Amino acid sequence: MKKLLFSIFLLISSFTAAQINTDRVIIIGRNSLYYEDYVLAIQYFNQAIKAKPYLAEPYFYRAIAKYYLDDYRGTEEDCTLALERNPFMTKAYQLRADARQNQNNYDGALEDYKTTMEVYPNDKFALVNTGIVNIQKKNYDEAEKYLNDLLRIYPSYTQGYLTRGAMYQEKGDTVQAFDNYNQAIKLDKYLSQSYSMRGLLYYYKKDFDNAIADLDEAIKIEPLQAGNYINRGLIRYSKNDLRGAMADYDKVIDLDPNNIIARFNRGLLRSQVGDDNRAISDFDVVIRYEPNNYIAYFNRSLIKNNIGDYNGALEDLNVVLAEYPEFYHGFYARSEIKRRQNDLKGAERDYNYARNEESRKNRELAAKGITEEEAKTRETSDKDIDKFNLLVVADKTQEEKSKYESNTRGRIQNKQVKLDLEPRFVVTYYEKPNDIRRFVYYSQLVDALNRKSVLPKKLRLTNSEGSLNEPQIGDHFWSINELSKRIEDNSKNAELYFARAMDYMLVQDFASSIEDYNKAIAQDSKFTLAYFNLAVVYTKQLDLKENVPEYDKKSDQPDALAIAGNTIKKETNLTGTTLLDPSKLEYDLIVKNYSKVIELNPEFVYAYYNRAEIRYKQNDFRAAILDYNEAIRRDPEFAEAYYNRGLARFQIKDKDRALDDMRKAGEMGVIEAYSIIKRMTE
Repeated sequence: MKKLLFSIFLLISSFTAAQINTDRVIIIGRNSLYYEDYVLAIQYFNQAIKAKPYLAEPYFYRAIAKYYLDDYRGTEEDCTLALERNPFMTKAYQLRADARQNQNNYDGALEDYKTTMEVYPNDKFALVNTGIVNIQKKNYDEAEKYLNDLLRIYPSYTQGYLTRGAMYQEKGDTVQAFDNYNQAIKLDKYLSQSYSMRGLLYYYKKDFDNAIADLDEAIKIEPLQAGNYINRGLIRYSKNDLRGAMADYDKVIDLDPNNIIARFNRGLLRSQVGDDNRAISDFDVVIRYEPNNYIAYFNRSLIKNNIGDYNGALEDLNVVLAEYPEFYHGFYARSEIKRRQNDLKGAERDYNYARNEESRKNRELAAKGITEEEAKTRETSDKDIDKFNLLVVADKTQEEKSKYESNTRGRIQNKQVKLDLEPRFVVTYYEKPNDIRRFVYYSQLVDALNRKSVLPKKLRLTNSEGSLNEPQIGDHFWSINELSKRIEDNSKNAELYFARAMDYMLVQDFASSIEDYNKAIAQDSKFTLAYFNLAVVYTKQLDLKENVPEYDKKSDQPDALAIAGNTIKKETNLTGTTLLDPSKLEYDLIVKNYSKVIELNPEFVYAYYNRAEIRYKQNDFRAAILDYNEAIRRDPEFAEAYYNRGLARFQIKDKDRALDDMRKAGEMGVIEAYSIIKRMTE
């Protein structure tokens, strides 16, 4: 950690000779926030706070980073520090309210939401979250008041109807709950959450056919949401459709191999159909991740007993009975195993103990007037060992969390289903793991540069960039300092500039990265990958300007056009003023760099693909389609290019060929294509 902070200090101290350029550091920290490099963002904001501890902004932005890392206490503390410095920072009240809500400090959350609404009485998210907090406090009348106000002001707000429906469901008013879920679906029939919530309500009403229909619809819209498969598996099990339930748990485990609920439930189902060895393997996974899951130990012991592994069964049972000495089912089971091992005295001792415990427990239940419930499920947190043979469902608290999902977290504009392009490609060192699509992207250019062994790590092509962890952050700051020394001794080496540009790009210092890519190009005008990544970084910077409020006003980073080594010639009128729109110039600069890549290496398909994204953003859909055509002609297995070309064809109303592209993309593993096909064929 000391090495990391020292390296960051060395880098930041280079921004100005006399002092840290705090605005610059905050901007780079915000870059890191936008691109989900939260650990890196915190380090930048730490330095800004050290330099100017009286500023509110770095505390607030650090709070955001901590929030996304699920450090709710840290989020609350940083928001408080920000508000001490600027009590009029309304966003900090909202974020602190959300952090308090996640810590079950409902009164504190309500106090902050109230402060927000004093300034902005019609704030949509303060209203809905105030309703949610009151539901969590069981103050249903108060929650209803806020949610009614919300929907009076915003009558088309789908999430408001879902939240109010969930409130009525909590109250036991299923008629009004259905009314609200139906209204949400009427407003937006492509929001999977509406169908999954209504489907669960049908399930609780034992209307299994309608429940299945709704879960089917939710899965069509959002095929990567594991929870919908778990819930549908539960409903299918309730209909005695073991094969269907098993298929759903298989799908969850395909999506998330370590999903404990799916593993446990599939283990139970496999044991019911006699698939004992594979049932044991499922319980092995559960126990590996939850070593205190005694219910899993007991079930595994029963299955081991079935296959004749008496020692293994006995070992598992001993673990359970040491924790639950009153669990008579376990003593009956151990008695049977000991009998099979010819330990007749031990078997008799366990049998008598179990019979006595069973009689005692039955007397206690009878005295309390309790009858055995006809349950088929238990909640995850329910550790009652007597429920060892019940399927697991998510806790009510977890279910509530998904129902009343915070509207502060994440980018609100992305909550609704959007027709987003598959992401651009970049040459980098790190890739985010993707268990669903395991495509391998290859380029001779990348391979050739890797073989030179001039870079500290192996380059890879990806459209799923991974965030840096703390040791990696430290490595790249250290590398920047080392490369700077080497460049002083060898200022004509293009590959050294490229390597440092990579480091700057990874620590989200885009201005410095652009400068170094341009220097690499100045030394080697045929450095194809430098042109490619330069275009990518320009695009990242443009994304920030378009999506982060006041980015340009706060940034003191050099304008992209001003520092470009390959600057586009500006057309001027007689007075010398620029005729072209600045954003148009930035788009043109990005396109020019991709075009240069294509000129140098026409077979580098990723340049066509990325250039198409820029043309799509400019609403030049036909030009984008031409670029996707070129990429697909050179690589007929380029799944993302089919998907994006399909979206572009939808934009020009070429529906039949768009659907063909989506089907092709879906076949190749772009799962999102299927929900698009559904939307476009209705």
